Amino acid sequence: MAAGNILIADDDTAIRTVIGQALSRAGYEVRTTGNAATLWRWVQSGEGDLVITDVVMPDENAFELLPKMKKLRPNLPIIVMSAQNTFMTAIRASERGAYDYLPKPFDLRELVSIVSRALNQPKGAARAEPAADIEKMPLVGRSPAMQELYRALARLMQTDLTVMITGESGTGKELVARALHDYGKRQKGPFVAINMAAIPRDLIESELFGHEKGAFTGAAQRYAGRFEQAEGGTLFLDEIGDMPMEAQTRLLRVLQQGEYTTVGGRSPIKTNVRIIAATNKDLGVLIRQGLFREDLFFRLNVVPLRLPPLRERLEDIADLTNHFFALAAAEGLPLKRIDAGALDGLKRHRWPGNIRELENLTRRLAALYPQEIITAQLVDIELSNEALRPAQELEPEGSQGDSPSGKPKKRPTLASSLEHHLSELFLESGRDFPPPGLYHRILREIEQPLISAVLAATRGNQIKAAEVLGLNRNTLRKKLRDLDIKLVRAPR
Repeated sequence: MAAGNILIADDDTAIRTVIGQALSRAGYEVRTTGNAATLWRWVQSGEGDLVITDVVMPDENAFELLPKMKKLRPNLPIIVMSAQNTFMTAIRASERGAYDYLPKPFDLRELVSIVSRALNQPKGAARAEPAADIEKMPLVGRSPAMQELYRALARLMQTDLTVMITGESGTGKELVARALHDYGKRQKGPFVAINMAAIPRDLIESELFGHEKGAFTGAAQRYAGRFEQAEGGTLFLDEIGDMPMEAQTRLLRVLQQGEYTTVGGRSPIKTNVRIIAATNKDLGVLIRQGLFREDLFFRLNVVPLRLPPLRERLEDIADLTNHFFALAAAEGLPLKRIDAGALDGLKRHRWPGNIRELENLTRRLAALYPQEIITAQLVDIELSNEALRPAQELEPEGSQGDSPSGKPKKRPTLASSLEHHLSELFLESGRDFPPPGLYHRILREIEQPLISAVLAATRGNQIKAAEVLGLNRNTLRKKLRDLDIKLVRAPR
């Protein structure tokens, strides 16, 4: 039979009753109240082995009461419940000393399990003080998948555990890494990010560990690598699956021994950084292919976090869209609102580019259309523009793009189209290497339809087209002449 006295505070009588019955059946003694004042009186008098409280109470917010309870009784486990299921709710609960945070609605069996763990935990020390700028919202979404992520992040904030973040491109892996740093105990130290896929392979070791003057041709002076730059803070290793084997070996030594040597250096340098790694690749496959060290994987994968793709959290699209419209307005673009029909259209989209694709779409909608309210028609115009759509979307079943088997087939991606085109060029040349003039030939065949598509999407507005393409307006005009692109204004 379980032992322990549980204090429950929630202004909803039904919730108090349901939780009380579940815990009573599990063998606990239960006292319930609908206000914070009674809860505080019980805690002051030494009652209760554990507290379960809602955040919003009629007389006081639980986040104001939590620090007082923890100061008076540091070892009292407190579980916070809330219907305000945001990332910041989870962070506030963690920073103010809560044992755990449960978003409503929750599974009663999970609550009973958490209560059992909390009552059997070793007596711990008080938690850290809240971080500054608490009102910032680094992560957005209330879906169950995001709630699990928030709870995991809240538990990791005050640790130095190495974290491996996995997820498709555009899911926000760097945002999660920054949240772990900005709201963790290393927030006063630097956050340094390095993308393995963006650096030439022969320079990665120098970028990571630094080099000494004269270490190699071109090393005219000493260079402080990312480990040195991140000292006392967090080092984010993005696209870790693209790290060369030689650099993997050196990184493994750092993780094992806590020290490294610069390229061309002899003396080991002690390091004090928290490592967060991320990848959109299946490292298990790379390990089997001999492209990634298994021992390094286990050193990095201490705490795995998976970021769900947007198609698995469609209920977050409304919050995300409003968030991105607000960011666009803060940057000087007109503030937009989106209607229900447009939201339905966004939820039907497959989002191969994930959050990044949605953010880009909202910025285009804010920049290109004068209407204050974004309608389904405007969303359909943008999503149906094939030249600007992300790759790897599936044709609808029954369309002309279906395969003979009846299964929908993938549209060719830009990369696959280039690969096919290159194969044809190789065949034409009769050689195993590209023919001369390859760059200009490919550029001519891609640039003209791309510019034409952007002009069509912007209804012939050259200023907006230049902005979308990232070109100077005069440069765009010259390309229109050189490529003989005719301007055709679409009817409004």
